[in-house]
Amino acid sequence: MLSKQKIFTLGFQHVLAMYAGAVIVPLIVGGALKLNGTQMAYLIAADLFTCGIATILQVMGTKYFGSRLPVILGCTFTAVGPIIAIASASNLATAYGAIILSGLFVVLAAPLYGKMLRFFPTIVTGSVVTIIGLSLIPVAMNNAAGGQGSPDFGQLHNLLLALGTLAVILIVNRLATGFLRSISVLVGLAAGTAAGYAMGIVHFSSVAEASWVSIAQPFYFGFPQVSLTAVLTMVIVNIVSMVESTGVYFAVGKATEQKVEPKQIVSGLRSEGLAIMLGGIFNAFPYTAFSQNVGLISLTRVKSRDVIFAAGGIMVILGLLPKLAALTTVIPNAVLGGAMIVMFGSVAASGISILSEVDLRKDGNLLIAACSIAVGLGSATLPQMFDQLPSFAKMLLQNGIVSGSLTAIALNLFLSKQNDGAAAEKAA
Repeated sequence: MLSKQKIFTLGFQHVLAMYAGAVIVPLIVGGALKLNGTQMAYLIAADLFTCGIATILQVMGTKYFGSRLPVILGCTFTAVGPIIAIASASNLATAYGAIILSGLFVVLAAPLYGKMLRFFPTIVTGSVVTIIGLSLIPVAMNNAAGGQGSPDFGQLHNLLLALGTLAVILIVNRLATGFLRSISVLVGLAAGTAAGYAMGIVHFSSVAEASWVSIAQPFYFGFPQVSLTAVLTMVIVNIVSMVESTGVYFAVGKATEQKVEPKQIVSGLRSEGLAIMLGGIFNAFPYTAFSQNVGLISLTRVKSRDVIFAAGGIMVILGLLPKLAALTTVIPNAVLGGAMIVMFGSVAASGISILSEVDLRKDGNLLIAACSIAVGLGSATLPQMFDQLPSFAKMLLQNGIVSGSLTAIALNLFLSKQNDGAAAEKAA
């Protein structure tokens, strides 16, 4: 049994693991729409607050809502482009109206989606989980080099910080036991940030400028407006997120050594739909299961839902207290990158472990895994190859997890039928 102090510390570690991914979305959207400093601060605070509420809803679970899996919810990056496009063409109120109605769609469509889970046998889930891990590794490496677009990208001090952070995590995992081993990522982040401060690249100006208190308020950017085109666009975004979340649920099931039932996925997706509606009401973002935290569960071997519940509570507090939230932003990108390498690699390793349960000597299984992983990783590392396609196709195919998942499902349907036909001929 974990003490309250240990639960809080482990929860805080999860928050740090997903924090960069959560905050980057409001930063990009706010910057593109030229929001002022006050509006930008509200957007970040509201996002963290809603992230926390959404995570708590997911973990607690009721009869119809929440998977009761140790899953962190965060804003989906898939929604960034569509939100900017909708708000630029009309206004933010129209974007949030579309988010609210698309969340309602997810709530209502979840049971129907649950009936399609038979298209996710072990070969498909193993391929999808592997794709999730592999498609995140370029993100880790970009951060390790200092963050894409940063003036010091690839400079020696960034590479040394990333390597040092990774080394601390590995050493703690190798030499420590018990609780200290379970917070190895937190120790690595702390050591890397301290080293960055000694190098003079950690600054606390953002902490000094942040306000002490911020209360998320409904319809901050105006009462929601409805545009059919905008609603359909956000529905497509959330269908993509449903596929992505399904892969995350299976990955969490592998990490926690439990079989994920269709009912859990349906309840989890209903909870995501409710979270998306809350995101629209509080003028935040659509939410999805975050794959960043799956690797942390695999690495720490802590499977308690109490830890994720604590992480949700911490995010709510950070959303209400922007000065504390700003404190977590001082961690250098290179330090985050060093931690991400081991976490995202752990997700890919979990996928490989699932695939090891399948007989890959059968041509069908080998082709399903080979082609889906190649397509998924290719889409993630070279999304611009689809730039000339219509926006709907581009939205699907530029997401490596979704393109890889669709490839695995399609090949499984085609090749399994082919194998069944061959078997029937042989029997005759």
